[in-house]
Amino acid sequence: VPVLFKQALENTAVEEGKSVSLRCELTKADATVVWKKGGATLQASAKYEMKQKGTVAELVIHNAEPEDA
Repeated sequence: VPVLFKQALENTAVEEGKSVSLRCELTKADATVVWKKGGATLQASAKYEMKQKGTVAELVIHNAEPEDA
């Protein structure tokens, strides 16, 4: 059975220099989630924090910049 999005990402505005959290909900708990920007896969770092609990996957972008859009 394929994993689907129950709740897709929503557009979010954030003030430059602040942190923003992007969340999506999946139909299957602990499914592998890969966060991408364009064609590049994001890696966990001081800027990008990935979290997953059950069916909810979250990407936190620290020190947001216009290039993060």
